[in-house]
Parts: sequence; structure tokens; C-alpha cells
Amino acid sequence: MTTTLRPGYPPGMPHIIPPLPHDSVGDMLASCCEQFASRTAFIQDSASLAYGQIRYFGERLATFLNIHLKLLPGDRVALMMPNTLSYPVSICGVFWAGGVIVNVNPMYTAREVRHQLLDSDARAVIVAAPFVNTVREALEGIDGIAIIVAPPSGVLRANPGTSGAIPYLGLEFALATEGPFERRRRTANEVAVLQYTGGTTGPSKGAELTHRNILSNLEQLGLWIASVVSRGDDVVLTALPIYHVFAFTVNVLSFVRLGAKNVLVSNPRDLDGLVATMDRQKCTAITGVNTLFNGLLNAAHFDRLDFSRLKLCLGGGSAIQPAVARRWQQVTGTVLVEGYGLSETSPVVAVNRVDSGECREGIGLPLPSTELSIRDDSGQEVARGETGELHVRGPQLMRGYWNKPDETAKAFTADGYFRTGDVAYLDPWGHYHIVDRKKDMVLVSGFNVYPNEIEAICSEHPGIGDSACIGVPDEKTGEALKIYVVKRDESVTRESLVEHFRKNLAAYKVPRHIEFVAELPKSPVGKILRRELRDKGSS
Repeated sequence: MTTTLRPGYPPGMPHIIPPLPHDSVGDMLASCCEQFASRTAFIQDSASLAYGQIRYFGERLATFLNIHLKLLPGDRVALMMPNTLSYPVSICGVFWAGGVIVNVNPMYTAREVRHQLLDSDARAVIVAAPFVNTVREALEGIDGIAIIVAPPSGVLRANPGTSGAIPYLGLEFALATEGPFERRRRTANEVAVLQYTGGTTGPSKGAELTHRNILSNLEQLGLWIASVVSRGDDVVLTALPIYHVFAFTVNVLSFVRLGAKNVLVSNPRDLDGLVATMDRQKCTAITGVNTLFNGLLNAAHFDRLDFSRLKLCLGGGSAIQPAVARRWQQVTGTVLVEGYGLSETSPVVAVNRVDSGECREGIGLPLPSTELSIRDDSGQEVARGETGELHVRGPQLMRGYWNKPDETAKAFTADGYFRTGDVAYLDPWGHYHIVDRKKDMVLVSGFNVYPNEIEAICSEHPGIGDSACIGVPDEKTGEALKIYVVKRDESVTRESLVEHFRKNLAAYKVPRHIEFVAELPKSPVGKILRRELRDKGSS
């Protein structure tokens, strides 16, 4: 393991991760549940589970899946629920039964759920009670997929009296299963998770994340944050949904690895409730997307919280706007560190340093064992400072897309790099910056304009909250910029915003169309959905 100091990297940070200590994610989880048995693992509202209880329930769920559902190694089990105590128990149960997890967004329509369950060939779905009707509608006319219903509150009890006829039965009935428990071993190169992409360019695809992929990313991230976390002493706020790969790997798995207490938030849109939770729990770590951090900064009483224990704030999923990062540090005293990742990379690829105390723009440096390459459309690397498509290679990179060999072949280069679809550049100090999604670029009179830049400038205006910029057809310029804006101050006018843009942007980058709206369409993770605005504009 090479530890030579590299420019910009923390002292002693290795170039390459060490050999993995476990063969599978299930083995890692079992080790942690045994090692930290008496410590609180997860909290949801007033309920909690210790690591030893997670092990107790997880083993019984695994036994049920193996004995009663006759789950075979490698069979897929879908998990469709918000952040409740049922989720980590289900993760352990599926892994210990030798299964493959398929994370499903509980807000999906029946059509979207049907696609994911059929495409993954799932044997069972564990679904929170409020969403069971969606699953039933999705599976109308389909046999062979068992439905296991988790309690709406997430509070778990092993209750043999809540049985129902398969395929409709209660999770608490499954947790009452008695019988010999035998953890089914999986190997590092076998699939652990099918993480479906957002489906922005067609039906969503299942990224095959192997046990090696996920364990490698845990090792990479563990090395990166080691200077600011303490084994068994951290409290992480999980407001991002666990079905998203960011929270699944970074919040749940990486902090379980540390024996941390994980505070589960089922409804992050309730900012008052979120602030109250933070006040009670005195978190040491928080992850989120730009809109979550911005929302908290504008929430009542947030600035009155005690941030003395807060030491790690990680942002990703979409660009962290500099204005939000600066204000976050002013209010909390802690740097908001931006990172970058994808469903296909387990997910973390690059992160800014967490130990520098410096609020820095961009996605930072590639993690150990990670190679980045910026290339033009012909596949040639561009010069430092020039933009091109970001390519990634490393042990966290997926095996391929599930049952889609043609899509897999198109996603990889001949030398094994993954084409991310993101436009990036490398600055003089060796830090990487994402300009925007390649498909979101707007061509104005022959000039490339990236919406992220326009939105970042918009956020600098003190009277503006969220914004989203898209391209719309224009007879003179081919495309023109249109920006949708949520006011924080009702006195803001179109004229004052145009003046703000003109002071900070070249003339061709100033949006021609400005529309004030009450809110913007967002994904459940909180990412602003430009594609819905484009669809709205074209309809």
C-alpha cells in the first residue's frame, strides 16, 4: 500500500486501498453487529434498535427467507420503504440469506414499480404498509413475487400473531420465525445490490454492484474521513432516503462500520421536524444535497442549534452552490464538503478534503485506487483546464447493467473506464470540477452554456431561494436560457434579477426568460428535476 504524499492529499493518504477485510457486505454487517452489540445502531423518532437487536431480527428474517420462501443464493429481494427501522433489519436479513438487494423508491407509481420488479426478476418485496397497494397494483396478474408488509411506524416486534397467507404477510410474522440460522456466504465478485438508475434517458437500468464494489468504496471512504470520525462515537443524521445509493452506502453501511448511531428521518421535507431532531440528537455528521442544506439554512431556529459536536458535513447528488456552502460554514462553523458519485460507482468517486477547514468549490480529489480521465468526443484526453466528459475507473465501479450487455458495452471504454455523462475539468491544483451534465448543456448562438453556472449566480442573490435553468427553442439564437426562480423575498423583481445576472455573467449567459414559481419539481432525494421543466416547456 503506497503512502507517498501526493499534492493536495492528506498526509499519509494511500494511493491504493489495502486488501479488503471481508468477502461480502453481509460478513461485514455481521462482524459489526457482534462487535458493537450493546450500542444503539438506529433511531427513528422515539424508537431505537441496538446492534445486537439488528442481528437478532436480521437472523430471523434471513431464516424466514431461506426456509419459508426458499430463497436461493443470488435471488433478488426488493426493499421499498422510507427511512424506518425496518430498513436496516431488512438489509441484514437479505444479505444473510444470500440474497441481492433491489432498492425501490416507495414514491414510484405502479408502472415504475412493475418495471423494476420484473426487470430484476425479484422473488419478494418488503414494502412499508402505506405503499402496499401500489405494489399490489404493480403485480396484478403476476405470480411468484411474495409481498412482505413492514409496519408503517417502523417499530418492530417478533409477533407470530400477525400472519397472513403468502404472498401477503407481515414483516413482524417473518421476524418471529424460529429455526436453525445459517448465514449464507457470498463471494466478493458476486452481485450484492441492483441499484437502479434514475431513468432520465429511458427505462431505469440496474447497476450490478458487487460485494467487492461496495466494500471497496467503504474502504476508500473510511480512509478519507478517518481524521474526523471516531469509532463508536458518531451520530449521523440520515435525512436522505436509504433507497438512494448515497445514503445506502455513505450513511448506513459506512457508519455501521464505525459502530455509529444512525438517526433515521422519514420525512426530510418537514424542516421544522428535522431541526427539532437535530436539536435532540446533537449529530456529529450529516449528509445531504444542496436543496436540503439550503432549506435548513432558511428554516426557523436552525441558526440557534448547538453545532459544537458537528464535524462532518458531506454534500453530493448535485452541485453544492458556493453561496450555500459559505453560509453553511458561517452558521454551523463546519465546512460543507462536496463530493461526487454515481449509482454505477457504489457511489463515491471523488471528495474534497474533510480535514482542511477550507470551503472549496468542485468535487475535490479522486479517492484512493480511483482513476479519473477527462476526454473529448473522440476519446482523447483533454489538456488541464479544458472541459470534456469525465471517465472513471476503480474497484467501486459496477460490473455492468443487469441483463443489458449492449448498454454495458456502450457505457465502458476499451480501456475499462466508465463514461459518466458529466462535463468536467481539472484545475491547476489537481482538483476536479463538474461543469454540468452533458445532456443539460444549452447552445446559445454557438456558445456552450451550462445551467449549473447560471443557477450558482442566481443563488448569490440574497432574495432568491432555489432556481433551475434550462434551454428553450429560440428563432434567433437556436436556444435561449430560461430560469425558474423561487423567491425568498417577495420584493424581488425580474428587473433586479436581470441586473444581478448582467453584473456577473457574459451577455449571452443572461437568461432571456425568467419565471417566478412557488416551488420546483424535485426528486425524493431533493435534486431539482430539470427534465420535468423541459417537458413542461415543450408541452
